[in-house]
Amino acid sequence: MSAPPDLQLERDAFGRLVFTDAAGLRHEGVVPVRAFPLAAPDEGLSLVGHDGSELAWIARLSTLPDSLRALIDDELASREFTPVILRLRSVSTYSTPSTWEVDTDRGETRLVLKGEEDIRRLAGGALLIADSQGIQFLVRDLLAMDRHSKRLLERFL
Repeated sequence: MSAPPDLQLERDAFGRLVFTDAAGLRHEGVVPVRAFPLAAPDEGLSLVGHDGSELAWIARLSTLPDSLRALIDDELASREFTPVILRLRSVSTYSTPSTWEVDTDRGETRLVLKGEEDIRRLAGGALLIADSQGIQFLVRDLLAMDRHSKRLLERFL
């Protein structure tokens, strides 16, 4: 199923997304779901109805008009919370559990790493780090980080 060229998407009075299909049928409470949220966030997005069925497939978000892309991005932002770690300031200990002080794209924070198994390597030198409260932190490119941050991270890899 592919996104119709005249994709109709809007918010209702309650702030929910409403998708109108080619037959004119309105689907309220539509949820956008990325196929590859970390590896390819711009590629492959499904609009899913309240019953879990796929209503439309969007191959590339960048091909949508700005107004539609903004609606989808706003909805995704409210559901997806993955702060990006920009720099590691310090770690409490090189064994786990360990408290990390980090700078993210959303400000300074602390996270507790329960074990080395909570750090997953992703394609392209990226890392996904789960803290003790279940929040997923992303390191986009380990090699692009400053030397201090890389040194600290390498102790846990």
